[in-house]
Order: sequence, then structure tokens, then C-alpha cells
Amino acid sequence: MFNGIDLDKLKEECGIIGIYAPGIENISQLAYFGLHALQHRGQESAGIAANKSGEIHYYKEMGLVQEVFSDKVIERLQGDIAIGHVRYSTTGESYVTNAQPLVVHHKGGAIALAHNGNLVNAGEIREKLEDDGVIFQTSIDSEVIANMIARNHKMEIEEAIKNTLKELRGSYALVITCKDKLIGVRDPQGLRPLCLGRIDGGYVLASESCAFHVIGAEFIRDVSHGEMIIIENNKIKSIKYDKDSKKSLCSFEFVYFARPDSTIDGQSVYVARRNAGKILAKEHPVDADLVIAVPDSGTVAAIGYAQASKIPFGEGLIKNRYVGRTFIQPDQRMRERSVKLKLNVLKENIKGKRLVMVDDSIVRGTTSKQIVDMLKQAGAKEVHVRVCSPPVKYSCYFGIDTPTRKNLVGAVYSVEEIREMIGADSLGYLSIEGLVKSINMEGCSLCTACFSGDYPIEVPKQGSNYLFEKR
Repeated sequence: MFNGIDLDKLKEECGIIGIYAPGIENISQLAYFGLHALQHRGQESAGIAANKSGEIHYYKEMGLVQEVFSDKVIERLQGDIAIGHVRYSTTGESYVTNAQPLVVHHKGGAIALAHNGNLVNAGEIREKLEDDGVIFQTSIDSEVIANMIARNHKMEIEEAIKNTLKELRGSYALVITCKDKLIGVRDPQGLRPLCLGRIDGGYVLASESCAFHVIGAEFIRDVSHGEMIIIENNKIKSIKYDKDSKKSLCSFEFVYFARPDSTIDGQSVYVARRNAGKILAKEHPVDADLVIAVPDSGTVAAIGYAQASKIPFGEGLIKNRYVGRTFIQPDQRMRERSVKLKLNVLKENIKGKRLVMVDDSIVRGTTSKQIVDMLKQAGAKEVHVRVCSPPVKYSCYFGIDTPTRKNLVGAVYSVEEIREMIGADSLGYLSIEGLVKSINMEGCSLCTACFSGDYPIEVPKQGSNYLFEKR
């Protein structure tokens, strides 16, 4: 684990923020604090772009937010509008050129864009643009979006974006600034979250509502699927650019990505995770002495499991929160070593006890095996693993860097075989029905494709080279 990122799981997400606040000093400092609140969504690189009357200055670098930005850098980023981005990637393409926001210059001026999500047709669009002579500076599909908008520079920016969105297929939440505007866009299925808030003198767009509290903003509402928000002259204009697509929010936001103090599309992440733990206790009960969590993403579900099962909740694993990003390595040997570096067993609490160990998911299974081994070596009598999501059986194409199906333990092995592999005394997963019930999203279907294989839009065949890099 590293600040909530489990190296075994290789999931990726990004966090974005946009602030429109003309006349407010140090707008980039607000963006900085907002990115701090979204750090859990991306720990590889960070960047901020500030817009002053259409002139855009930006800074981005590899590292955590506090590593990237000094007071001197923040002071240089003056403007009335600012957008920010934190990125986490596990593909190995870790270059500062791939950091965001992206800033492109064209005849109509400059555009800065930050993107969370993944396009499934990015390679196809990029190839067409390259055939037309467009030169790309990065290996991320966010540049495809920026270039397409810039090519429509003769149009008004709203029309240029709408024209671009017609060509995109996949997941995206965008914040864009150009001239004197801040624009937010959410994909037609609403796969990636985006919300709107109010701050003194302006407005805020962010991946999660948890970013609002730290900068003193008030939550207004979630941006709807297929909606574009234009903020200009301190007024909000809403355009529903796609009225036909069915909403399908990513269920993994509630399982893993989002902070528990966020609310997404009207549902508390904390409540959803606690509900998942309660339902899991009913679906997979066991006689035990103590419920423990794999911190931090399994903690709230473990509390719910304890409440429903009447088994006491306690600490069994302590996380080292001060391990630097040097240890994020896509190398199996380093993953195995890093588990012991990041987690330590609280022997006094678990020795001689029958444990229920609650985790958010199992993708490859190697980390789970190591943790079970650590608990048993420390004296646990039994370790019963409970997972507050269904088995991950299918690859995700919408912003989660899951391996191909042959490397997904849930796709290759039965639950009993996985139990034997990780050395647990028993293993129980939350059902898909239980997950949907725990989130309780009225009037909205959820994307459960990584569990069920039921994708909300057409996706490439497994193994096809449909993208070059994910954000």
C-alpha cells in the first residue's frame, strides 16, 4: 500500500480540479490545496495551469503535490482561473511530458486541459490526426482531445468542444480553460465523476467533493452525464451535449478510488462502503474473534462487517504512511518487498485469534497471500479473508489499469483455488448484487464490467493495441 494505492492491484485514476475566481489572490494556491485533497487519485505527477486574460502559465513535474510545488512556483502562477491535475500510471511510461495539464497554442489562443479517464478509440483518432500532419508531444490520449479542440479553433469554444466530443468514445471528465472561461465536461455514461461547487467570488469543478472542504468551497451538485458546464462572467451555463446515453457510473469509485468523505452522484462513499461490509457479513458469515482491515481502503467495509456480524473490530495491520514514491515499481519482486515495508502486523492484537481480514479487492492475489502469511507468522490462529467487491474477471478500458484476463486471478481460478493460493482459511467475495445494493444509486445503473464483463459501450478485443498510454 502507498497512500491507498495497492501495488498488487495496479489500478490507476487521476484527479482534476478547476477554479474560476476572478479577483481572488493566490488562485493557484487554492488549486494546490485542492490537489492535496485529491492526492489519493494520483501520486506520480502533478501540475497546475493558471489563466490570466487568456495567457496561460503552467508548471508540472513528477512527484507528489508537495514535492512538485514550492511557494516560489505557486507565486509565479497568477491568474483568475486555474486548473490542476494529479496522475497515477502503472504502465511504465512515466515522463514529465505525459504530466498534465496539457497546454496547446493555436491561432485562437491557448487552451489548457486536464483529463481523467480513458478513450477506447484514441489510437484510431491519433492515427488520423498524424496522417493530417499533426505532431504529438506525449503518449497520452488527452493530447488527442486537446488537438481536436485546437483544430476547431474557428468555432466558438463550446462548439469546438461539442464537435470534438462527437468523435470520442470512452470515459472522460475534463476541465478546460481558455480566454476567460472555465469549462467542465463529463462523459455521456458518467463513468468518471465530476462535481460543481461555489467559492467566494467564483466556482470550482473537481473529481470529488472532498476537494471542496479544504479550499472553503460549498458543494452545489454533480455534473450530469453528457453535460458541459461553461463558467464565464461569474455565471454558469449548462449544455446537455448528449441526451440519449444511459448513465453508468464506475462502481470501483465506491469500492476503491474515492475518499470515504466524498459524495458521488448523491451517494456517500463512506455509507456505501459500510453497507458493503454489512452485506458481505450476511453473504459470508464466519465464527471469528476479531475483524481487521487491510488499510486504508478496506477499513470502512471492515467496520460495517463488524457491526453486522457483532464481531469486534480492531487493528491488526499498521500502515507506514511515510514511505516515499520511490517504491512504486511495476516489478513483482519490488511489490513483494514493499508489502512488508508498508504494512506491519500488530502482534499483540491478533495472536491466537481467529481473524476476519477485510480488503477491497483481489486482482493478482500476491499481496493477499503475503498479508495472510504475515498474520499467521505473527500468531493468528485463523485468517478468513472477506472481499468487499466481486472477483475481478475482466479488464477495464475506462481508466483502471487492470492486467489482461490471463493475469486476473479471478478470471483464471475458482474462489476455492484462490483461497488455497493465498493461504486463507476461508474466502468470500461480495456478490455483484450486493455491491449494487450497497451503493444504492437510485435512477442510475452502475458499470460493473470488470466483474461481469457487461461493458456500457463497445470495447476493443482483448489484446488489441487500442491505446498508447493511460492517464
